[in-house]
Amino acid sequence: MKKTALKLVFITGVALLAGCAAGPSAPDIDLATREVMKNSFRAQGDARLDRLTLDASNRACSDAQGAALEEKLGRAIEAANFKTVKFPADGKLIGNWAEGEKIAQNGRGLTWTDKAGDANGGSCYNCHQISRAELSYGSLGPSLYNYGKLRGVTDPADPASKPIVDYTWGKLWNAKAYNACSGMPRFGHAGILTEQQLRDVMALLLDPKSPVNQ
Repeated sequence: MKKTALKLVFITGVALLAGCAAGPSAPDIDLATREVMKNSFRAQGDARLDRLTLDASNRACSDAQGAALEEKLGRAIEAANFKTVKFPADGKLIGNWAEGEKIAQNGRGLTWTDKAGDANGGSCYNCHQISRAELSYGSLGPSLYNYGKLRGVTDPADPASKPIVDYTWGKLWNAKAYNACSGMPRFGHAGILTEQQLRDVMALLLDPKSPVNQ
């Protein structure tokens, strides 16, 4: 860590310890924290400094500090993010569920030790139950087991399934299009997963032959 960063850490710590007597303001602490982060990070491998810059959507949710957004603001954020959702030019949204399972299991990518340009994983099991066979999974997000089956998808190519298929693609592409302060990665919008990888995850969730829907 750079000397400047260490100094800022010390200042922040002193401010916090002196809180009862001096009462440092939240803006001062926030500023010191941002400076620590700015001076402690460096661009290396697949980790870039642009991660320190919040877009308007993330800034609004960060400022809310866990509180519900004002309804009008929330709707505006969702509308802005919905405009970023891109569907494949060839119209194909469903890939190979077996490849999708590999992506769901794979948590690698986006760290300073990863080579820029290498394929990332989705790390889906960190937050969701997906397959009944998986014994260890996260609970931050809802269970996705039987995702397609519960929604009546017997054939993703059936026009009757189009609303849920399109929604699922949009949710994977940019979750904030449907929930302004969603903590789910914006896989397509942020370039975390490729278009083909998204197709494969779509198949994992929606293909009746996928273990998700058994």
